Amino acid sequence: MLVRLLYASRTDAVTPEMIDSILAQSRAHNPALGITGILCHGGNVFMQVLEGGRDTVNHLYNDIVRDARHHDVVVLHYEEITERRFSGWTMGQVNLARINPAIVLKYSDRPVLDPFSVSGAASLSMLEELIATASIVGRTA
Repeated sequence: MLVRLLYASRTDAVTPEMIDSILAQSRAHNPALGITGILCHGGNVFMQVLEGGRDTVNHLYNDIVRDARHHDVVVLHYEEITERRFSGWTMGQVNLARINPAIVLKYSDRPVLDPFSVSGAASLSMLEELIATASIVGRTA
């Protein structure tokens, strides 16, 4: 059974090295696990979609909760799915500092990533729009 999990977390400081480390680890391990998704970051906030088998996604989420890089980890959305929305990415990346703030503002009261103050559905819709506007990098071949 496939599931989609969307979570948000805070970190002390997002650095390029931290992003590179998370993405490298995801891209190295996710294909064998059947995990797809995207990682969105802005300021000190991460938002990530994970798609895959229920047990695998749940296990990975529990690993993320225990990861010292993440604080205030919150599930924003969880559902059983019949097909993936993010199947083209072993782990795509969105750096909100590099996109039009109007896209974020469309789904939030401020033009900054704050998934803690909007619904999970709004956050998921924003990520889907970012896919449609080719704002996600790291597509698999």
